[in-house]
Amino acid sequence: MDMHMLHATRRDSEAVIPTIAARTMTRDQLILRLTDVAGSPLIHSGLRALTDYLGASHYMLARCDLLQESGLDFVMSSDWPFDLVRRLASDLVSTYVRTTEFEKCLMLFQPSFSVLPDDVTLPEGSSRQYCSLTFNVGRTRLSLMLLYRDGFILSPERLREVGLLTGYFASFGHCVEGKGERSFELTDRELECLFWIAEGKTSDEIAMILGISRNTINNYITSVMRKTATKTRSEAIAFAVRNNLV
Repeated sequence: MDMHMLHATRRDSEAVIPTIAARTMTRDQLILRLTDVAGSPLIHSGLRALTDYLGASHYMLARCDLLQESGLDFVMSSDWPFDLVRRLASDLVSTYVRTTEFEKCLMLFQPSFSVLPDDVTLPEGSSRQYCSLTFNVGRTRLSLMLLYRDGFILSPERLREVGLLTGYFASFGHCVEGKGERSFELTDRELECLFWIAEGKTSDEIAMILGISRNTINNYITSVMRKTATKTRSEAIAFAVRNNLV
């Protein structure tokens, strides 16, 4: 986890609002800044440039597949105030679980806007609303969450550009390694059940094919959906297809 900026905010929760020059950065200026940091395994410099290009004030890049695990390991790079991230962690998990696979796939083209709880302390001048962009880098799903000034309107065109460029920078870092080797922590039997439901088989049919009880099959399928953060068999199949598991 790249906590370069996150740890700094533990000491200073009042981050600086971007200057007018940063908010009006041109595409050519952005390219010059990104050229200087391209290929670096540390992505915070690139994220800062992209955040300034949008006119946002704070960024947080998170691994969605780690949201439900303990601690703040899902945070890869951030300059959000530390206490805000810690307070928001459970809400992020809840929001992600309620979002369908189709909605997650569309989020790069249709950014999500959510409202922070009333009891959290925000950086001075920040809107209580934040924006999320979700996208994939290989098998890893990432979410870029942005704070911005109250009353400021983010450009949809620039949001799409920033989502694509964030995926590019994340692909060079260490933040997306390792998950492929875990095969999303599915067992061989769970992968086998996932294959058969992708083939359109019912629990009774899979039980007959594998020679085990229907209840056991349902337990395997429930475990698959829990581990992949999906809510239905159709979502689990979509997840499996997108990640080359079947």
